[in-house]
Amino acid sequence: MKSLGKYIIFIATLFVRRESLGTYVRLVFDESVKIGVNSIFIFAIVSSFMGAVTTIQTAYNLISPLIPDYVISLVVRDMTILELAPTIMAIVFAGKVGSNIAGELGTMRITEQIDALEVMGINSTSYLVLPKIIAALFMYPMLVVLAGFLSIYGGYLAGTLTGVITGTEFIYGIRYDFVEYNITFALIKSFVFAFLVASISAYKGFFTEGGALEVGVASTSAVTNSCIAILLADYLLAQLLL
Repeated sequence: MKSLGKYIIFIATLFVRRESLGTYVRLVFDESVKIGVNSIFIFAIVSSFMGAVTTIQTAYNLISPLIPDYVISLVVRDMTILELAPTIMAIVFAGKVGSNIAGELGTMRITEQIDALEVMGINSTSYLVLPKIIAALFMYPMLVVLAGFLSIYGGYLAGTLTGVITGTEFIYGIRYDFVEYNITFALIKSFVFAFLVASISAYKGFFTEGGALEVGVASTSAVTNSCIAILLADYLLAQLLL
């Protein structure tokens, strides 16, 4: 409870003694490149193979002649939109971006750069952390959309190239009985997960104590706690919104 209270106070301090709007615009753009653009490659690789493997394994298990082939792509579509793209990729996001945020802020803490900002009268929490959270809220939903598209496209390529399903049947299954709300649900989850990963990682890095060894510990703790928060939030959002 002590850590939770400290985390809530940490979040509240993001919105006091803020800098000028122009300062935040520049910082958010810089963080967007580090958080979003630099994560495109790993997201593309993971999501593409994730969709391909899901297609092959679904086809392997649906061996009944009573089940039409288009069910394969239907399963891939719903799994991708509801869980694989927003949730599984959030774990990748925590490992890629969360550890970077915690390591960066932890290094700034032990080298007393954060203390120097405070001495100059700058709210270091707002100046350093708020742009990271805003950039994550902007970029992660875009990465989820990219991951969803590449996952389904990877499944299409794997299915057609291996002959487990034809291209026509795959596209028919993608369109069959589509629920538009699933897209909304996935985007809501992406915003929540982006906030959790960015804020928890920043919290762990900001309050790092010790030396270089503790920076590594903070990065590991940031990823671990972010993953736990993602899974808990995933369950709660499923209960509340579905």
